[in-house]
Amino acid sequence: MTTKILKPSESAYDYPLLIKRILTSHQRTEQRNVIVSGEHRFSYAQLNERICRLANTLKQLGIGPGDTVAVMDWDSHRYLECFFAVPMLGAILHTVNIRLSPAQILYTMNHAEDDLVLVHDDFLPIVEGIKDQLETVRGFVQLSDDTTPVAPAFTTFGEYEQLLDQAEADYAFPDFDENSVATTFYTTGTTGNPKGVYFSHRQLVLHTLNMVNTLSTSSSEGPLLDHAGSYMPITPMFHVHAWGIPYAATMMGVKQVYPGRYEPNTLARLIREEGVTFSHCVPTILQMVLQSDQARDTDFSGWKVIIGGSALTSGLAEQSMALGIEPFSAYGMSETCPLLCITRMTSELSARPADEQAHWRVKAGQPSNLVDLEIWDPQGNPLPHDGVSTGEVVTRAPWLTQSYLNEPEKGDELWSGGWLHTGDIACIHPDGFVEIKDRIKDVIKTGGEWISSLELESLISTHPDVAAVAVIGIPDERWGERPSALIVPSSGNLTSAVLEQHLQQYVDSGRINKWAVPKTIKLADDIPKTSVGKIDKKLIRAQWS
Repeated sequence: MTTKILKPSESAYDYPLLIKRILTSHQRTEQRNVIVSGEHRFSYAQLNERICRLANTLKQLGIGPGDTVAVMDWDSHRYLECFFAVPMLGAILHTVNIRLSPAQILYTMNHAEDDLVLVHDDFLPIVEGIKDQLETVRGFVQLSDDTTPVAPAFTTFGEYEQLLDQAEADYAFPDFDENSVATTFYTTGTTGNPKGVYFSHRQLVLHTLNMVNTLSTSSSEGPLLDHAGSYMPITPMFHVHAWGIPYAATMMGVKQVYPGRYEPNTLARLIREEGVTFSHCVPTILQMVLQSDQARDTDFSGWKVIIGGSALTSGLAEQSMALGIEPFSAYGMSETCPLLCITRMTSELSARPADEQAHWRVKAGQPSNLVDLEIWDPQGNPLPHDGVSTGEVVTRAPWLTQSYLNEPEKGDELWSGGWLHTGDIACIHPDGFVEIKDRIKDVIKTGGEWISSLELESLISTHPDVAAVAVIGIPDERWGERPSALIVPSSGNLTSAVLEQHLQQYVDSGRINKWAVPKTIKLADDIPKTSVGKIDKKLIRAQWS
């Protein structure tokens, strides 16, 4: 038998999944909820008008289908407008990681073949230093938070707001192939040059639809975000489209608050003053917000937060819940757009005490809709979902990057065997919860056994005198490697002996073996981070050695 395929009417409209579809008629007429960014407050109707004005501006500057527009900005209304206007023209949005070194930024802009750069005042010196080495860039647009912009040291087409004021307020965005590339950005934390990932309109629309559903159904206590909520990203918009949630928030028509440069006191104040109900960030940022001076005057109860990028520790989960915050873990990576898994809290789990809830909230969650996720052994054999067997996480979903930009050989390695390889070691429990044990490169191999640095970090974090912790493997002549801990103490009472005594309870219960107790403990004022706020274990190893 063969599959039956019906021929559509020649008059039927072949509806392409394009980013412009996220801007529905409902959002064009939304008046109650607003976009907040610094001194700016826009209705959704005004947002749509500004997106049209930006499209007309870009077209006047020579940008068309297939061109690449780079953005160097903090999280702002401008970035949200670029998320839509640039790909809706048929051009490609390159979200530049402004925390890379100037040499790496230069590499990514040349590799992506950028045609136009939109650059914030704060990053003008970086562009000034590399502009003569940019191979394809035809010009620049200045982004300024001041009514009187600073004068750049090089020629630009003008300042963003002034250019938009001069542009037409209507634009008829065309239909085109939904598989056209919409966005690109570059991975961090790898050896060698950053790798470019890219996503099509179809992939981003499908990811957005799934994200809307996920945010609506992940908790028995109510949606993480709905039309009545207020959303503020605390993940850079250059990093995986701020996890794709600005697209979902726009489709929902919710109030959106863009904080600019991340400053813990500003974030806490905005949560209080703008009534923010939902955010997402890495654990280190959440910790800094909770420790800020403004946090003392902020009631965090009812704030729902998705934690990703690094593992949520039990200590931080319990600290958050004590303040009335509802933390959720999510799992994904740059190459996966990023959503793969998220914590799903049933009524039964939500009714448990905080310490028992933390046991589930720190796991990576359960696979989201349309996500196939397995664990494989080194030979590529699937392993059972028994909560014990561990292997590499491999996945399939309709929004995963299909390769690396201009590096097909690395794309073939990423997709070896027809599944995307994450480089993460995990087990999957019978109830579907995914428990990430470690990155393959971070797992500690001692005496023939594997020790999870993530699990050790989570256990250490439950000690009340630990503010932050990173665990790495240090070479050992006898055992291969031994775990060592870098700790930011919250008081002067923490010593190696105190920490060893704390971990002994987990040795006695059989949760970890005695070799997992760190051989060396170092106290520090801070822990090195990557450009997106993750713990930089590669740098810690280098410093330790």
